[in-house]
Amino acid sequence: MTTARVRRTITGVLASLALSVTAVVGVSGAAQAQDGPSAESTHGCPSGAVCIYPDDSWNGGQPSHAFYSYGGHNFANQFGDHRVFNNQHSGAMAWVCLGQGGTSCPTWILPGYYRDMNLTPFNSVRLTR
Repeated sequence: MTTARVRRTITGVLASLALSVTAVVGVSGAAQAQDGPSAESTHGCPSGAVCIYPDDSWNGGQPSHAFYSYGGHNFANQFGDHRVFNNQHSGAMAWVCLGQGGTSCPTWILPGYYRDMNLTPFNSVRLTR
């Protein structure tokens, strides 16, 4: 095997490993919603929406924010721990973003899952297909 071929093989293996690690890290810390997505709503979050709750609980099924359309959505004055729930379906992702308008988004949440997190440094969410 040539040196160039060995490098390509090693590079491919490393790229696959990086994707695997990214997938595990992205999901760690997230928990699946108890009831799962439904045709109606789950924990007060309408089907197809991404909801933010005022603390790290379901708040009696009363989210403080619900976002429905794809793209970036700003939020303000969300300090401390909150629950962010992705009640979208068909593989639609929710991203929690540092920047305004859904930019610089290090945290993602799979459909049907939620994440309890400190929203102090975050300014928006982005909904994607």
